[in-house]
Amino acid sequence: MTDDRRFAPATARNRDPILAVLRNVLPARGVVLEVASGTGEHAVHFAAAFPSLVFQPSDPNDAARASIDAWASGIANIRPALALDAAAPAWPVAEADAVLCINMIHIAPWSACEGLVRGAAVILPAGAPLVLYGPYKREGRHTAPSNEAFDADLRTRDPAWGVRNLEDVAALAAAAGFGPPEVTEMPANNLVVVFRRSAAG
Repeated sequence: MTDDRRFAPATARNRDPILAVLRNVLPARGVVLEVASGTGEHAVHFAAAFPSLVFQPSDPNDAARASIDAWASGIANIRPALALDAAAPAWPVAEADAVLCINMIHIAPWSACEGLVRGAAVILPAGAPLVLYGPYKREGRHTAPSNEAFDADLRTRDPAWGVRNLEDVAALAAAAGFGPPEVTEMPANNLVVVFRRSAAG
């Protein structure tokens, strides 16, 4: 019997710091859509910590979805992974109570970030959070030499990739009807950035 589970070493390092922030951000009940779930390890970890929430993982990659479903097998509050491309004009999800996206917008073209914000604005109710995790530039500057080196490596792999400027992401979110970012400093020079859907958005 084959094991479709994939492993991302960074997950073991960042899942508990992210979880600590999510405890103050996620709603008590409802559906959390995770965009670009990757291996599925984050979804499994968070689902165990929030048994009253239902997690909807997603990824555009077939092998990633197989890994997610293998990790989530038998876990009642994780739905089967959806094929979802953040940049697509329409998502296969009509509504959610939170949207979570970990380490995606820097390993994707800017259109994926635009689509993520646009899609989240469509499916989230007023006050609901869009939660992003990863490295960011602030005011156009890297926050650490390691992030600058990482950014250079990303752009070598694909010129459309790269560490994003927090202010650019915030402007995108504001235009889509989200409030200002709530920023939490994280280990390894990463940030958790939370945007809440405005009532008049």
